Amino acid sequence: MQSSTTTSVILPLAAVLFFVHQFFRKQRGLPPGPPGFPFIGLPPKNALQMPTSTEWIRFADWGNKWGGLCSVTLLGKPIMIINSASVMEDVDSKGAVFSTRPRLPMAGELVGYDQTLVLMPYGPRFRTFRKYFAKLIGTPNAMQTFIPLVETETLRFLKRLLLKPSADSISGHLRKLTGAIILRITYGIEVEEEEDPFVTLIEKANDNFNVATTPGKSKCAFLVDVFPAMLHLPEFLAPFKQTARVWARATKNMVEAPYLLVRRQMDAGTAPVSFVSSLLEDEEKLNDEDVHNIRYTAASLYGGGADTTAASLYAFFLAMVLNPDVQRTAQAEIDSVVGSARLPRYADREQLPYTLAVVTELLRWHSVAPLGVPHAAIEDTVVNGYLIPKGSVIIANLWNMLNDPKTYPSPEKFDPTRWLATPPQRDPRTICFGFGRRRCPGQELAETSLFLCIAQTLATFDIARGVGPIPSHENTQGTISHPKPFDCLVTPRSERAVALISAEA
Repeated sequence: MQSSTTTSVILPLAAVLFFVHQFFRKQRGLPPGPPGFPFIGLPPKNALQMPTSTEWIRFADWGNKWGGLCSVTLLGKPIMIINSASVMEDVDSKGAVFSTRPRLPMAGELVGYDQTLVLMPYGPRFRTFRKYFAKLIGTPNAMQTFIPLVETETLRFLKRLLLKPSADSISGHLRKLTGAIILRITYGIEVEEEEDPFVTLIEKANDNFNVATTPGKSKCAFLVDVFPAMLHLPEFLAPFKQTARVWARATKNMVEAPYLLVRRQMDAGTAPVSFVSSLLEDEEKLNDEDVHNIRYTAASLYGGGADTTAASLYAFFLAMVLNPDVQRTAQAEIDSVVGSARLPRYADREQLPYTLAVVTELLRWHSVAPLGVPHAAIEDTVVNGYLIPKGSVIIANLWNMLNDPKTYPSPEKFDPTRWLATPPQRDPRTICFGFGRRRCPGQELAETSLFLCIAQTLATFDIARGVGPIPSHENTQGTISHPKPFDCLVTPRSERAVALISAEA
C-alpha cells in the first residue's frame, strides 16, 4: 500500500520535473525579450504584452530595447521578432529551415488558405506552385508577354479616373485595375466596367484573409490559433466556426468560379489564352494532383496579387498629396522625355530615372505588409548567436527595417533622391518583398504595374490636397495595410491630357 502511494506521488512529480527541465532547457539561449511567466510566457500585468494593433510599432520598440532579434513566449511557443535587415539576411542564409508557415487553424484549415501559396506548408506542392509562378511572371523576360496587357488596363484605369475623380472613388478604381490585370493574366477574364463579380470575389476573400490573420481584428480567430484544441468544440461553444464556414465559402468561390468559367470557355472553343487555359490544353495528361495544383496556383495569384499592389498605389496618391514638389519633378521629367503626344510606356522606363525612383521610394515609404506573413522553423538552428527552436514562429518587422533611420535617414520623408545618390541607400526590394523561399513571387508583376500606373497618372493628372486638413500617413490594421482614407483633388493636367486619355484605344 505504501509502495503504491509512493509511486502515485513520485510519478506525477517526476513528470512535472521533466516538463520543467525541458521548458528551461529550451529557454536557454533564446534571444532576449519581454519578461513573462514560466510555462505560460505571457508577460505579467503592466509589462510589455503581445500587441493586437499596430504590432510593428510595438515590435520596433522591443527592437530598440533588446536588439535586432528578440523573442517572447506565448503559451510555451517561442515567437521570434526580427527587427534588423542584417538579421533577416542571416535567417535568409539558412535556406529551407525557415521556409514553412506556422499552423493558423482559422485562416488555414477552416477557411482554406492552407491550400494556397500564402499559408501552404513547405513541401513538394509548395515547390510546384513556385515553379508555376516563376515560369509565368517570375522574371523580367517572362513579364514581357504581359506588358501590353498591363498598359491596356492602366489606360482603362485612367478613363475611370477621368470620369469619376472623387477621392472616395480612387481606392475602388485601383482595386479594379489590379484585379483586372490579375484576372486577365490568370484566367483571360476582362472585367466589367460596373460592379465586376470576379473583382468582388477577390476583395471579399482578401478582406476575410486580412481579418483571419490579424490578432485584434477577430479575437475568436486569434484564440483558435493559440488554442488549436478549440477546433474540436461544438459550434454552439465555438462561434468562430460559423464565421469560418461563411469565409470558407468565399474562398471556395474565389478558387472555383473563374476556373470553371475557363473550363466552360474551353469546351466551347472560346477561351482566351491565359495561365489556366494554357495548362489545361493537355488535360488528358493531367492527374488529380496536377489539376488541384493548377486551380490553387491560379487562385494564389488571383487572390494574392491584387490587394498589395492596390495598397501601394493608394499610398502613391497620398505621397503626391503630401509632396507636391516630388510630383512636379516627376511630371517635368515625363514631359521632357515622353512629351504630351502619347502616354509613357514601359519601354520608357530607363529614360525616366526620377519616376523610377518614385516607385522605389514608394516601396520603402509604405510597407503594404508591415510584418509580412509569419514563417516557422523546421528544425533547431542558431541565428545571430541565439537558439531558434524547432517550431518557433518567425515574424519579420519589415516596417521597422524600412523605417530604420540608420539605414534611411529621415525615414518619414518621401524622398526619391535617396535612389539617385552615389551610392544609393539600401534597395527596399531586398526587404519589402519578404525573404527566403517565401519571398513574394509576384515582384516583377507588381513593379511593372506600379511603374505604368504611376507614370501614366503623373503624365495626365495633378493630385492635390482636398478641402480638409492635411492628411497623415496612417495605416490600416491588418496583414495587408492600406493608407487610411484621405481627401484629395484629382484633376486633368490639361485639355490635351483629356484628349489623350479619351483618344487612346
